[in-house]
Amino acid sequence: MSDHDRARELRRRHMHERQAVVFGVLLASLAVAGLGAAALYTDSMSLPFLEREFSVKPTVVAGAVDTYCPPEGALPVPAAQITVDVYNGANIGGLAGRTATDLTDRGFVIGVTENAPSTFTGVARIIYGAAGSAAAYTLQAHLPDAILQNDARTDALLDLIVGKEYTNLLPLEEVVLDPAAPLVGPEGCTPFAEMTAPVPDAAATEEQSAEG
Repeated sequence: MSDHDRARELRRRHMHERQAVVFGVLLASLAVAGLGAAALYTDSMSLPFLEREFSVKPTVVAGAVDTYCPPEGALPVPAAQITVDVYNGANIGGLAGRTATDLTDRGFVIGVTENAPSTFTGVARIIYGAAGSAAAYTLQAHLPDAILQNDARTDALLDLIVGKEYTNLLPLEEVVLDPAAPLVGPEGCTPFAEMTAPVPDAAATEEQSAEG
């Protein structure tokens, strides 16, 4: 073999080696990206700059929460008509995704699954508005230890924050829901009418007090 042939063979070998390195790096990068995407999807990892902008983080009220009764005569809502956003408030990887899967198996519709803005030490909280009151009580039948917390939202969407003491949904055979029986709130709950009552105008209240 001439010197020219040997030089050409050496160049060909170096080119093949460089190609192998480049392809190896590309494959490794794709594998890492795939694992990262899977971790983000299952909420086992959270990156603030990749948070989904269309979802709104629930606001959790610390301490005791007044519980409103369900609307008078309200019946359980079919699971297929209830949309739930599930938030991981326990800092346990994959908890929101697992809970969402369990709820899906029971017919609930899942909106988003994400990490909560802060940890929650209880079992769970169900955050809802007046329009979602019956849906909230229906969901609570599957998580009897969950705290009901209302806010000012106008739609029937529910936020479920699962906390550090959460383990599993109540076994389906133990869920007490009669489609024909009105929902019942806990003893001492605040009448639903007070939840929907208009807030008194402060200026008008002061004026009435002055006239009195």
